[in-house]
This record gives sequence, structure tokens and C-alpha cells, in this order.
Amino acid sequence: MSYLNATEELYRDAALVPDVGLCCTTNPVWELPGLKIPKIMQEMNYGCGSTVHARDLGNSPRTLYVGVGGGMELLQFAYFSRQKGGVVGVDVVPEMLEASRKNFKIAEDENDWFKSEFVELYKGDALHLPVEDNSIDVAAQNCLFNIFKEEDLKKAIEEMYRVLKPHGRLVMSDPTCEQEMNDTLRNDDRLRALCLSGSLPINKYVKALTDVGFGTIEIRARKPYRILDPKHYPTEELIYIESIEVAAIKDPMPEDGPCIFTGKAAIYYGEDRQFDDGNGHVLVQNQPLAVCDKTAQALKDLGRDDIYFSESTFHYDGGGCC
Repeated sequence: MSYLNATEELYRDAALVPDVGLCCTTNPVWELPGLKIPKIMQEMNYGCGSTVHARDLGNSPRTLYVGVGGGMELLQFAYFSRQKGGVVGVDVVPEMLEASRKNFKIAEDENDWFKSEFVELYKGDALHLPVEDNSIDVAAQNCLFNIFKEEDLKKAIEEMYRVLKPHGRLVMSDPTCEQEMNDTLRNDDRLRALCLSGSLPINKYVKALTDVGFGTIEIRARKPYRILDPKHYPTEELIYIESIEVAAIKDPMPEDGPCIFTGKAAIYYGEDRQFDDGNGHVLVQNQPLAVCDKTAQALKDLGRDDIYFSESTFHYDGGGCC
């Protein structure tokens, strides 16, 4: 049985009998005016973070969510669009699609504003999305891409890139791991399906996105997730896994490479009111400016002694320049 078949089997079982501890999110459930999330959706929240961010969801965007789970994040996306077919959900497991449909009926009873027609559900997989080119404003996946091996991951990202409109956003939450995992862990189909042993280092994760063509990457959060210990897993060392939340934006690729925001900031503290590097970066005296890694390095290369650079926090909250 291939690792993808193992994944389908695992989530088929989780659709039929909710598994509360399968993939425990590190984020609290959204609490927004008039939004009530049914208990069954919370129990079937098989993700490692959140892909729902108000900053991405203005002006009623058409949203795609791959790997529907119990429908919780689709409901949250629908909260911002509130239009027929405004949210598209795709899943390879028929039982999960059926479970979501039932959950949306419950959500209708608990939310006056919600209608099931706001969400369109389709059977399909991340490697062959049943969605037209350049038709989606915001695409999302939660704790799915880490399952894929290298070639399948590349194909899944290419598919997301294909369906997004220019400047559209791919918003993701996935486990990552900076330690090297042994072959036994990497090749364990069930551990990969459980969103554990497929975790990549952040730099490899980001490179997979920029290789496909995403010109801007935002790392928005980095949080503790899981431990693989020698008592319970085939490893001789303790392995620490984190979850990250990332947005990849379908911006044109700059000539000098992608803009990758990892939470760096530059603070100018010279004598003048501001410093202009002549390349579009203006630093106001003693005001932090969020900068991408590329811009931070370019400013460092100027050799000035009146600019402070913070280290990457891996928590980028918008603004700044590249």
C-alpha cells in the first residue's frame, strides 16, 4: 500500500468516527461575531494551525480549501465571503466529503447567516485539482502538504499555483522539523499520514514554494507541535517538530530572487530624520521597518553603523518593504 493510500485509509476512518486527538491544532478556535462552530467540526479539526486570516479575506474572495476535514475552516472562510460557491472544498476521501456535508447542515442550524450553498464540495486530490486556471483568490491547505514526498509535493504546489489568480495567496499550515529524520521514520507510511515523519526543514519547505514561482513568501507563525521520542518511535534521539503558518503569494518573481519574510526588522538610528538607500527602502529614524531577508542582507552590505537588524522571529505580521 502506497503512502497516499495509507493517508486515504486513515482519514476515511477519521471521517466515519471522529478522532479528536488525530491532529491537534495549536490555535484556538476562531471567535467572531455571529460565528458558531459546531462541536462535531471542532472534533474533526484535523489540522496543525490555522489558514484563516482576516487580512487575506477582504472583498469576498473566492477561496479554495484542499483536504476538507470536518469543514471547520471552510465554514470560517464562508464567514468572510457569504456567497453561493464562494468557497470550494476538495477532498479525495468520499466519506470526508459526506461528513462535511452533514456538518454544514448543523452549521446552518447554528448560524443564521450561513447557507450550505456557500460551499461547493468536489471529489479530487491535490495533485489534480478539479478547478480552472487563474480562478481562485485564496487557496489553503492545513497539515496536508507535509504528507507528500518530493515529486508529489512539487506537483501539489504547481496545482495551487495554477488555479490562483495573479497576486493570489496560498495559505498553509504544516509541521516542520529542522532535525534529520532517519529512513525508517521517513518511509513509515502511517507516520507520514499522521503528519509526523514527512516534516521538512523550513528552508526546504520555502524553496519548494519559490521553485514553482511564488515571488513572495510570508512566514507568519512558528509554534511547538510534536515530539518523536525513542520510547514510542523508531528513533535514537528526541525529535522536535514545529508547525508553521505560511503565505505564498503569486507575485512575479523579482530578478534578484524571491522576497521571503521571516520576521526580520531594520531600525535606523542615525542623525538624519530618515535614511533612503536609493532602492525604494526608506527607514525613518528609530522606527522598526519589517524587511524581507533579501533586503536585510542588502542593507547590511552597505556597511553602515547606524542600522540595527533583528534576527528572524518567524512571525511576520505584514507591512514593511522588500
